[in-house]
Amino acid sequence: MLEEVERWLSTRSWSATDRPLHHILAAKQRTGQSVSVVLPALNEEETVGDIVAIIRHDLMQQVPLVDEIVVVDSGSTDRTSEVAAAAGATVVHRDAILPRIPAMPGKGEVLWRSLLVTTGDIVCFIDADLKEFSSDFVSGIVGPLLTDPGVDLVKGMYDRPLGGAAGQGGRVTELMARPLLNMHWPQLAGFVQPLGGEYAARRSLLEQLPFPVGYGVELGMLVDALHLVGLDALAQVDVGVRKHRHQDGQALGRMSAAIYRTAQLRLARGHLVRPALTQFERGEDGFEPRTYSVDTEERPPMVEIAEYAKRKVA
Repeated sequence: MLEEVERWLSTRSWSATDRPLHHILAAKQRTGQSVSVVLPALNEEETVGDIVAIIRHDLMQQVPLVDEIVVVDSGSTDRTSEVAAAAGATVVHRDAILPRIPAMPGKGEVLWRSLLVTTGDIVCFIDADLKEFSSDFVSGIVGPLLTDPGVDLVKGMYDRPLGGAAGQGGRVTELMARPLLNMHWPQLAGFVQPLGGEYAARRSLLEQLPFPVGYGVELGMLVDALHLVGLDALAQVDVGVRKHRHQDGQALGRMSAAIYRTAQLRLARGHLVRPALTQFERGEDGFEPRTYSVDTEERPPMVEIAEYAKRKVA
């Protein structure tokens, strides 16, 4: 391992227990920074309400750490919006944000648009499919941003059990993202969960980053943040165990293709690979090909969007 990464692991990797909640609250009051929590959601009625309710109870009613909870619905066909609103979140539909620019499907699209409907100096992203959720996920990853002005982005790290086996989740991380990062951006080799959906960052950083519209958003953001603010401005916090809904192998293949595409664009802008992935499913006449497009679009830094610039001036 690079000596720089070893040093980073000893100085920028923490546990959620390293910063007691009262220390985090004191730092928030002292600095006057506000915190927004964003949940991107698509058909998550079974879990989104519990997540919102726990954050609201623990970190808004019990203590004033979180200033707003926003659920951005990216086109759910179930009761995601109703459940989230009943639990106390502000719910905004993806298509209602920046309607001048037609929305594209994808998680990164939702995260990018969320910057226009949140106000926090610190924005914390939490996936909406988490089970057995703990508010430590939020306080743990927000803590370093409130207490250390030299930190700009914090990723959550955790165990990801799969089928009862500890540490077997995160298959795309181990098979695609980790090899890519180790080979091409070895400074990022110390991140335990580089693709994890639970992370927080300063708005001042997020608004300068391009956002891949799909599954490549987490890898793209990490790589771009490294180049923009440097390794020491990035950190990770151990928040325990993450339990969520797992996707099947073919869905993971499509996710991997999008992540590879994101990495490839950052390695060689202008040298394009085929933006499609063919997979196979057994049908009545044997294996049948299914070809899927790979997310290739990226949204520009939010500071380049006129509506966002006007809001900042106002």
